[in-house]
Amino acid sequence: MADIEGKVSHDGAGHRARLRQKLANSGGDALHDHELIEYLLALAIPRRDTKPLAKALLREFNGIGGLMAADWQAIARVPGMGDTSIAAIKIVHATLLRMLRNEVAERPVLASWQALLDYLRADMAYLGVERVRVLHLNSRNMLIRDEHMGDGSIDQAAIYTREVIRRAIDLGSAALILVHNHPSGSPEPSRQDIEVTRQIVEAGKRLNISVHDHIIIGSHGHSSMRAKGLL
Repeated sequence: MADIEGKVSHDGAGHRARLRQKLANSGGDALHDHELIEYLLALAIPRRDTKPLAKALLREFNGIGGLMAADWQAIARVPGMGDTSIAAIKIVHATLLRMLRNEVAERPVLASWQALLDYLRADMAYLGVERVRVLHLNSRNMLIRDEHMGDGSIDQAAIYTREVIRRAIDLGSAALILVHNHPSGSPEPSRQDIEVTRQIVEAGKRLNISVHDHIIIGSHGHSSMRAKGLL
């Protein structure tokens, strides 16, 4: 893919200096969403006015969360975006996820529940398709594997009980946390979500594998089946 970034000359040094000063003096909260993206893009496209492009990206992906979660090809379809500027966005998102995931990996999951929710929300809340993940824990509830089981259509993804349990046996998992997202934004469990979860719980009991929870992530929040009394 050929970059088209930087072809339009722009003398925005003064404006960028003001953004930089706001950031230095007051932190990121002092900048609007479009200013954060504008400054990030300016680092990748130094000779161009990036404010219109930043605003276009936020409109296209319904905000920063949607932009960060968007895949490379989707961002590339926005006029003015090339490999360098897309990479700038994706590296920020990857860094955020790495930081949040490390918080989860370093402590027992049940003792760092909010850190887990922060990580899952950053990774899954704005995905355009439904994604299924299974978190495998050892007997001390430490994370041993965060496994992506598959993606579905815009409104569903299959969770196969046999595959989940077989993988838990392979890894020697003592417990599981099931996770999937709802692209609709609502985290409320469907009838199918509840039924499949109960099937996995029952299959796990026979092999002494616990299911701690099934978490559903949406852009409007999250839902815990255990907290709802559904496990």
